[in-house]
Amino acid sequence: MKKVNLKYISKDDYQLLLKRPAIDNDKVFEIVKPILTEIKKDGMNSVIKFAKEFDGLNDSELRVNQKDIDESEKTIDSDLKQAIKSAIENITKFHYEQSPKEYEIETMTGVKCGRVYRAIENVGLYIPGGTASLFSTLLMLAIPAKITGCKRIVVCSPKPSNEILYCAKLLGLDEVYNLGGAQAIGLMAYGTEEIKKVDKVFGPGNQFVTAAKTFVSIDPDGCAIDMPAGPSEVLIISDETANPKYAAADLLSQAEHGSDSQVIFISTNQKLIDWVEDEVASQLINLPRKEIAEKALADGLLIKCDSLEEAIEFSNEYAPEHLILQTIDADSILKQIQNAGSVFLGNYTPESVGDYSSGTNHSLPTYGYAKTFSGVNLLSFMKGITYQSLSKEGIINIGKTVIDMANAEGLKAHANAVEVRLND
Repeated sequence: MKKVNLKYISKDDYQLLLKRPAIDNDKVFEIVKPILTEIKKDGMNSVIKFAKEFDGLNDSELRVNQKDIDESEKTIDSDLKQAIKSAIENITKFHYEQSPKEYEIETMTGVKCGRVYRAIENVGLYIPGGTASLFSTLLMLAIPAKITGCKRIVVCSPKPSNEILYCAKLLGLDEVYNLGGAQAIGLMAYGTEEIKKVDKVFGPGNQFVTAAKTFVSIDPDGCAIDMPAGPSEVLIISDETANPKYAAADLLSQAEHGSDSQVIFISTNQKLIDWVEDEVASQLINLPRKEIAEKALADGLLIKCDSLEEAIEFSNEYAPEHLILQTIDADSILKQIQNAGSVFLGNYTPESVGDYSSGTNHSLPTYGYAKTFSGVNLLSFMKGITYQSLSKEGIINIGKTVIDMANAEGLKAHANAVEVRLND
C-alpha cells in the first residue's frame, strides 16, 4: 500500500487520490455489444450459444429444475443453514421498516392529491459466480423484492452453487437460470419467445456485466437497472483509539473481493498507520485468496491527515461504498457524513457484518456514485404513483391558476381543458 501525507501533496495529487482505476469501456463494450445485439435479434439460440461458450453449459437446458433446488439443502451443513436463516430474519426485519408511507392531502378546497406505491412486476437478479459464489447477494436482492410483492423474480447465476439454490428454496424462488455474464443480462433485459423479459435488473458483476447493464438501460427495448457499478471499495477513518488488528482485517476483507478492489486507510496518527501496514502484511500470509488481495493492496492507500475534519472531507469527496469509522465518537461523526453507501460505526463493527447478516443491504453504489445513489432498498423494487381528484368546487378554486399559467406558456389547449369545465 502507498503511504501519503495530505499535508505535503498538491491539489492535483489530491484529486488523483480521489480517482478510481480507469476501465477501458470502449474495449469492454466492443465485446459486450455484439452479444447483446445478437440475443436481442435471435433470442434463445444466441443465449444458448453464448452460455456454452462462456459459462461451459453442456446442454441446452438453462433453467435449473425444481428437484435440484429442493435437494440442494442435503449438501448444506446445519451451521450454515442456521446462519442463512438468521441472516434472512435480520435482513427481513430491517427492510420491512423501509415501507414508504402512502398519503392523501387536500392542497386547496376540493383538490385532493395523493401518492401510492406499486411493486415492479418483473425483476431480474444477477448473482455472481466466478471466483466466489455470492449466495448472500441473492438474500440481499430477493428479500426486498419479496417484501414489496414483485410478481415474478428471475435469478441468473453461472453454475449456481448449492448455497444459492438453498437460498432460492428458502425464499420460494423457482425461476433460476444457469447463466452468467452479458448473456444473462441480455436474456433478462430482452427476453426470448420462451422467457419473458423483466422490467428491471439488479445485482453486481464484473466489468462485462456492468457494461451489459449500462447498455440495456439506454436501449428502449432493454430495461431499467438498479445502479451503475464499479469495483468494490472500503475507506476507514481512524484516530488513535483504533485497533490496528481490526483495521487490517477490514482492509483485507475488502481486498479479497477482487484484484481491482479499492482499500483506503486514513488516520490522524502516523504510528497507527505503520501498525496497520505491519498487520496487513502479517494477516495476508494466511489468506486463501492472498494473490487477489495482494493485487488490490498494491493500489491501496495509507493516508496521514492532520485532523478528523480533514479525513471526513476526503471521505465525502471520495464517496466510498463502505465507510468504517474507527474513532472515539463515531456516532457524532456520522452526522457529518454526506456521501457513503453504508457506514460502520466503531471498532466492533466490521464491514463483513453488513455483507452478510446485520440486516442492511450490501448492494451499494461504488465508483463515487454514493454521491447520487442509495444502496438497494424497498423503493428500488417499487415505483410511486401520484393521483389527484377534483370536485366541482375544486375546479372552480384552481381553474384560474391553471388557465393563466397555460396561456403564459402558449398552450391554449391546456387552458381550454379547464375552461370547458368552468363554462359547463
